[in-house]
Amino acid sequence: MRIEIEDFKTGWCGLTIAIKKEEIDELIDALKTLKQKDDHFHMRSDYAGTGGVGDVEFYIQNENERNNMKLDISPPLYPK
Repeated sequence: MRIEIEDFKTGWCGLTIAIKKEEIDELIDALKTLKQKDDHFHMRSDYAGTGGVGDVEFYIQNENERNNMKLDISPPLYPK
């Protein structure tokens, strides 16, 4: 996997996550396990280079926590 940070220059940033085809099933399995066991898991960096995203944690959100993101699977506005 590869994660890049995109600075929107507005105080907000984006994350681009690239995943190899052979890693997709592993991520799906981790999400399924998360759903069943109410636990958590991480994607971690190899910490090579000058900096960037070091860790991404997935956990089951508490019902009292307010959402600040949503899944958007719509077609991209600017296809590559």
